[in-house]
Amino acid sequence: MANAKILLIEDDLTYSKIIKNFLEKHDYEVDQTAKINEAFLMLDKKSYDLIITDYRLPDGTGMEVLENIVHNKMNTRVILITNYSDIRTAVRSMKLGAIEYITKPINPDELLTTVNEALKSPPSRGVPEDQAPKAAKTVKSTSKTQVNDTYVVGKSPESLQLEQYISLVAPTEMSVVVLGESGTGKEFISKRIHEKSKRSGGPFVAIDCGSLSKELAGSELFGHVKGAFTGALDNKTGHFEMANGGTIFLDEIGNLSYEVQIKLLRAIQERKIRKIGGAKDIPIDVRIIVATNEDLSNAAKKGEFREDLYHRLNEFSLKSTPLRERGEDLFHYAAIFLQDANQSLGKDILGFSDDVKDIFKTYSWPGNLRELKNIIKRAVLLTVDDYIHKESLPVDLLLPENSSSQNSNTNDLKSSFEVQEKAMIIKTLNEVKHNKSKAAKILNIDRKTLYNKIEKYGID
Repeated sequence: MANAKILLIEDDLTYSKIIKNFLEKHDYEVDQTAKINEAFLMLDKKSYDLIITDYRLPDGTGMEVLENIVHNKMNTRVILITNYSDIRTAVRSMKLGAIEYITKPINPDELLTTVNEALKSPPSRGVPEDQAPKAAKTVKSTSKTQVNDTYVVGKSPESLQLEQYISLVAPTEMSVVVLGESGTGKEFISKRIHEKSKRSGGPFVAIDCGSLSKELAGSELFGHVKGAFTGALDNKTGHFEMANGGTIFLDEIGNLSYEVQIKLLRAIQERKIRKIGGAKDIPIDVRIIVATNEDLSNAAKKGEFREDLYHRLNEFSLKSTPLRERGEDLFHYAAIFLQDANQSLGKDILGFSDDVKDIFKTYSWPGNLRELKNIIKRAVLLTVDDYIHKESLPVDLLLPENSSSQNSNTNDLKSSFEVQEKAMIIKTLNEVKHNKSKAAKILNIDRKTLYNKIEKYGID
């Protein structure tokens, strides 16, 4: 996209300047800011094709930026920058509508490729309801958390059993609860159930309940009539009505408010909904599949989730096992992601070196399939040989994950660096009598970064 307008939100000013200069050399128009509130003001005054935002910012997080884009239905793509410690957040951002996430330290070629691909992709959200084609409304941007456009059954016993359960429950009309961590493909499993059911010819509508505000959740799910509340300028068709004759998938169901839970229970029991502010019931024919990474049974016992609704939904449950617990699937999916990355980047990498295979086997994969796909794509981009070597992997993958073992291993590179960094900060603060502005200047970092490090190391 020629002369695309990019908003960069990054509080490390040196880092921000490097990214800005790099993108401007490739003919992108880049505005930058270090704060979320300032970014919102800029978005009110100007339209951007793409937002690149750090996750951790002085006055909030990059997820708030993404939520603002979703809430205001802006026609803007979002790339989230994270550290590996925030990988689960990165995976959640994909479900919310982020085009992609990239991890620090950022490789320039990786950044440019990600930006170019993001600008070629249609925005995940922001299409006005009356302009969206029906097909587009049946399935949201689920490809970012899926294995591929075609469902691929894993080879592990857990995956084979899951596929057996899907085949058993799909032809029925039973409500299903899908359990599992972020990034394990719960939405993909739900769509698989839909495609193998008698409703496969109908719509599949997916909603992330975690992204719905308490005020608008009822309107999004059940619709509203004009004038029902401030801002209701027209009649709105809710997701349940859009899913009529098909399947509705409610992800992170535990986030729904008590009031919306009551409306949902009524919809299940009576097969009818009523729009917010409406006076008549609308009959619906919808199968419900829900997903959660919480213990809904425990939440119901504590009174945090309606127990009667839980039992209505939990007619059948499936568990999506995390990648670290199904080793036989790891390289099965890795080979698929390698093929996808080769095709996407125009390369012909043959496979993985033995050292990379060993690293993959011992890593815990907190971001599950999405993280595996992202790492392989990045490695393919950086690889100039026939095989991917560990030099093409993010540094964090090469470091021990167990913090206690890190502390006990004096040769651990990351621990050693952090010990030295903490000592240097304490020494500098003492020298300037705890004048943080002077300390930041001497250390050649901005004040916000210094404050973050003081908090991280527990320095008084």
